[in-house]
Amino acid sequence: MLQIQDTLVSLDLAERFFCCDLDKCLGECCIEGDAGAPISEAEYARLKDVLPTVKDRLLPSALERIKEAGVAYVDEEGDLVTQIVDGRNCVFTTYGPGGKCLCAIESAYREGKTKWRKPMSCYLYPVRITRYSAFTAVNYHRWKICRCAEALGRAKGIRLYQFLREPLTERFGKEWYDELCEACEAYLAEYGD
Repeated sequence: MLQIQDTLVSLDLAERFFCCDLDKCLGECCIEGDAGAPISEAEYARLKDVLPTVKDRLLPSALERIKEAGVAYVDEEGDLVTQIVDGRNCVFTTYGPGGKCLCAIESAYREGKTKWRKPMSCYLYPVRITRYSAFTAVNYHRWKICRCAEALGRAKGIRLYQFLREPLTERFGKEWYDELCEACEAYLAEYGD
């Protein structure tokens, strides 16, 4: 583990190569799993605010689910998460050519129709943040659907911490991210593969 300020960061962020390969995985991280994406109370409010902007992009079944149950729910573990539909899709999932899964919120953001990209847990994925009383843990969520991203990252020489520069900086700040880079580089210089 690397200690960066009040966080403990998994060595996976330094050791693992990673670069999303949407053409191969088709965005499966947005549709697989047993619950929606973890969100904060503030993000719950933002989801409701952005809904009118992205509503026309959503699947009919997602619109029906939102009408019945809202944009989020509390899962079995007590976490607030985005609503899911059809037993798998986040309600903000859309599909592009070739069955590629896309986020309606991020698509609207890229088109300049909203200033919010998407919930932080989605932006940071495949990293998961867990808060404890004394520290915050930053861990890589290893999942077989991301093997193609690990292969592409290795081919391009992009480490996980480098791939996630923007979301990690947004979540923790530039000073924190700069410290992470220094720690990862020092670790790799001594123990690199």
